[in-house]
Amino acid sequence: MTAPNHDGNLLAPPLPQDMIALDPAFGTRFMLFVDTEEEFDWDAPFSRTGHGVSALAGMARGQAYFAAAGVKPIYVTDYPVVDDDAAAAMMGQWVADGTADIGAHLHPWVNPPHVEEVNAANSYVGFLSEAVERAKLETLCTRIEQRFGHRPIAYRAGRYGVGPNSARLLEEAGFRLDSSVRSRFDYSHQHGPDFKALPQHPYWAGPGRTLFELPLSTAFTGLLRGGGERLYRAAQSMGPLAGALSRARMLSRVPLTPEGVPANEAVTAIDALFDEGVRVLNLSFHFLVQG
Repeated sequence: MTAPNHDGNLLAPPLPQDMIALDPAFGTRFMLFVDTEEEFDWDAPFSRTGHGVSALAGMARGQAYFAAAGVKPIYVTDYPVVDDDAAAAMMGQWVADGTADIGAHLHPWVNPPHVEEVNAANSYVGFLSEAVERAKLETLCTRIEQRFGHRPIAYRAGRYGVGPNSARLLEEAGFRLDSSVRSRFDYSHQHGPDFKALPQHPYWAGPGRTLFELPLSTAFTGLLRGGGERLYRAAQSMGPLAGALSRARMLSRVPLTPEGVPANEAVTAIDALFDEGVRVLNLSFHFLVQG
């Protein structure tokens, strides 16, 4: 084992021995994560203020739908939401009823301690200093424990913003599952992480190998999907070609989320992931608690 792959860097590919072999009896299953965060204007500069937490009726309708369908979502929840009395009470009842779980979701610009400059680059908590990432993570975990009676064990970084220290810090904080890696996406052009080389399948991460990494599910679909990552990146570098291939249903990248993804495309993506042998489908979407 080489240290660079085992020092907590969630941007580094796992080693072969880190991949998790699921028992055949496990079958194929799915998990649903809901990124539950304050509402703010994504087109405006990042700000510590100017957000709100009030669209609780929408959350309740969504949870009723999941409960009726027998789906138990994990609400990965950020500081402004968990700090709101009404939101925390409502979500706490779901946890008490056994119909939902609460995880952690960290938006650094609205998560104490407020020590860093607020800008786009610093919106990825994993790229802040180790001390600041640790302090913000601990503040969030403590507030969740105060609200729900236990520390969270599931995590997703806001903006998928994990970095070189994240897996180690998550292990130290008691987390057992991370779902921040968005395989087949690259945010480096906007100061963020590059996940292109990371797998779709779950694997162990962090120095202690106690952190289960469950990447978000994304499929390549179309007649040319066998070309995978390499062909998709080549098409992207050729300007209009990528759009033309997608419109012709030759090659598309489809994440498992209802955000901008029609149901028929999602079903095609699920079939493609089955063909790849993906055993745990990771579905997700954002719930913005509006102000």
